Amino acid sequence: MDQIQEIVGLVGDVLGPEAIGTYLHGSLVLGGLKPASDLDVLVVSHRRMDDQERGALLEGLFKISGSTAGSRPVELTVVVRSEVCPWRFPPTGDFLYGEWLRDEFEATGAPQPEPMPDLALLITMVLAGDRPLTGPPPAQVLAPVPHADLVRASLAGIPHLLDDLDGDTRNVVLTLARIWTTLTIGEIRSKDAAADWALAQLPPEHRRVLEHAKELYLNCRYSEENWSEELRAQVRPHVDRVLAEIDLPPTTAPAT
Repeated sequence: MDQIQEIVGLVGDVLGPEAIGTYLHGSLVLGGLKPASDLDVLVVSHRRMDDQERGALLEGLFKISGSTAGSRPVELTVVVRSEVCPWRFPPTGDFLYGEWLRDEFEATGAPQPEPMPDLALLITMVLAGDRPLTGPPPAQVLAPVPHADLVRASLAGIPHLLDDLDGDTRNVVLTLARIWTTLTIGEIRSKDAAADWALAQLPPEHRRVLEHAKELYLNCRYSEENWSEELRAQVRPHVDRVLAEIDLPPTTAPAT
């Protein structure tokens, strides 16, 4: 909670009254934080930030996010309300910070506005979670996302996920299970709950990879992650089976 209050304080210092509301999403509203979970926060603002504000927000996040012992990584997204209310797809995000982008931002500077299909998923989680840190309830600020755009956003992220399969196996396997779950049942579940749903649909020969990914998610930080050679060999066949269920072509890279 101290780290969350630091995030709220930083947003207040940079945006002041231009911030309409600050809202939790991700693991914090979908079953609770796990050992490697980010702190996921969406900020809704009245207007786009200027370059000075972007720089100040980025410098503050460098200090707060996962940079000191005991700190969690922060994923912070800022969206201008008029970009998503009334809703349209793809939405434009004003600012996105995540630890996986730290090196890039240290080299190139603060992020600029860009299309963010993922905002469909974030906003859906924010509305369902209803966890404002500041501002009014999210339903008073954000428009609901049509299911068709939830599907479009889910599918749009798959190519990038597959690019990261070998280096971020646990997260990719679990996220694909969640995409399959979302497309089938129409709601976003936690990664472990989505894994449980997907495991019930998979034949036995394709379950071990997802079972292992779920176990890592529940109990291990990324630095503690381990995959045997036997399991590694089963990752791409598992992913191809899930892609077939989503009705997408299989991966093409060889197993490693």
